[in-house]
Amino acid sequence: MPDKKTLNKKPSADTAEQTPARTGFKSGFVAIVGRPNAGKSTLVNRLVGQKIAIVTSKPQTTRNRIQGIVTKPEGQIIFIDTPGLHEADSALGRQMMHEVAAALEGIDVLLLMVDASRAYPHADALLLQKAERFRGKTILALNKVDRLPKPKLLPLIDAFQKAFDFAAIVPISALTGAGCDELLEAILRELPPGDPYFPEDQITDQPERFLAAEIIREKAIQVMYHEVPYALAVVVDKFEELPKLLRIEVTMNVERDSQKKILIGRKGEMLKKIGTEARKELEKLFDIKIYLALFVKVVPDWRENPQKVRELDWHFQLEGLSEDIARKSPADEDPSGE
Repeated sequence: MPDKKTLNKKPSADTAEQTPARTGFKSGFVAIVGRPNAGKSTLVNRLVGQKIAIVTSKPQTTRNRIQGIVTKPEGQIIFIDTPGLHEADSALGRQMMHEVAAALEGIDVLLLMVDASRAYPHADALLLQKAERFRGKTILALNKVDRLPKPKLLPLIDAFQKAFDFAAIVPISALTGAGCDELLEAILRELPPGDPYFPEDQITDQPERFLAAEIIREKAIQVMYHEVPYALAVVVDKFEELPKLLRIEVTMNVERDSQKKILIGRKGEMLKKIGTEARKELEKLFDIKIYLALFVKVVPDWRENPQKVRELDWHFQLEGLSEDIARKSPADEDPSGE
């Protein structure tokens, strides 16, 4: 659907064989790890040149690993955006920290990201612990330097240099783009030689229905208050592509009736506002007219229930879709009739 860049074109097993070998070309996987609200999703969106991860002012809004793909003449970087590091106190929190651990498996470079305006090495043992346990190269991105007085930047860099032997420390602003080119250069220096893993026009591996669910969740978070954003899980029930229309039906799951009332609003005004904002962005993203239907459902205390957390995870939903497709496919028949 999109005419700018391919969102999630699925590479075949022989993608690398179809792409001409390039002398000196590098490719690899980079996990971005940091505290909530460090700016990880903003950075991924900035680097790929298009929005693929939701961004809000509220912490812990990224729940799954999101891959963003950046292809340059000299190499291809597959970024894995992870949930913010925190002490898990619920089934959902444990699932999010499992996502972080899984993201570190098989990567080539670890990119630690901190909010420079409020960071100091001795105060973030959990973050540095990830670097100490990782056997490969670790790069530190000091984000939000546009908020930091310049006299404080050099001492901060010096403190982090003493705390750990980083391959590079790069001051950046994911919001403005300052330092992002330098960050890409630092990462490419540490990647191994190799052919691209994905076609050069692909920017993410996330299914389009997952991106739709995340954008709807973002719009709801932006207008919600207090605990409601964290109690919200969005599931796409229907994602039907028609010639001139994309039909999306979504269930927004919350934990209590009071949260449902807040989400719907007086005479449905809040739900209508969420739907309008989401539809506008989805039409821009997918470049097609969209019919969007939103429903709200109460699933009591789902964040504390490991089974419910799994059911509301998009990986599990995709497994179910695949099984449905397999069941609906006609069995292979012997052409001889025997």
